[in-house]
Amino acid sequence: MLNHIWWSLSLTLAVFYVAKKLSVRLRFPVFNPLLISMAVIIPLLLLTHTSYEHYFAGSRILNDLLQPAVVALAFPLYEQLHQIRAQWKSIISICFIGSVTAMVTGTAIALWAGATPEIAASVLPKSVTTPIAMAVAHSIGGIPAISTACVIAVGMLGAIFGHNLFNLLKIKTQASRGLAMGTASHAVGTARCAEIDHVEGAYSSLALMTCGVITSLIAPFLFPMLLHLFG
Repeated sequence: MLNHIWWSLSLTLAVFYVAKKLSVRLRFPVFNPLLISMAVIIPLLLLTHTSYEHYFAGSRILNDLLQPAVVALAFPLYEQLHQIRAQWKSIISICFIGSVTAMVTGTAIALWAGATPEIAASVLPKSVTTPIAMAVAHSIGGIPAISTACVIAVGMLGAIFGHNLFNLLKIKTQASRGLAMGTASHAVGTARCAEIDHVEGAYSSLALMTCGVITSLIAPFLFPMLLHLFG
């Protein structure tokens, strides 16, 4: 068991390290370290017939570090606190509208496409960070594992295409870009913002945390309404 643990953890760290180096050198959004790591590790696990459970057992420590990592995102937020205090009403309004829009659109599309209520509940928290999404999905009858997959997919799309979309729409304000990314693409999008600009990263961190709280509070009441309207 010990050997397996070291093999799984070492593989994950090594692949991510190489992917990070490749991403920095090529500087192209598609070469996201998380995306490259998944593209390497998943086929490798399939070829070696290694189950996800066995792989996860060795890499559990990385999963346990996810929540402290999200908390650490509050540091750049603290650095911009003087600006945020002056804009808190607008920020709360933006995050509230963004959270509700993300929940309604995802759930409505899933139900219109013929998804079961269980799958729709799993899709609803797709735009918040993984620990919160899993808890929300579980509380409204969803499947946390499917929610995790949706969160990763949404985060990757935001990290890869988000800034290109901002540039296309000529959105240049750092606060606007950060809030939009944090609202839609949670921690993965926030990490991308932090790489580009620390002010964007701070506002994205704020949106990530605020939208997580809003989604946690509203989802149990909103989901039954969406089932009634679109189910």
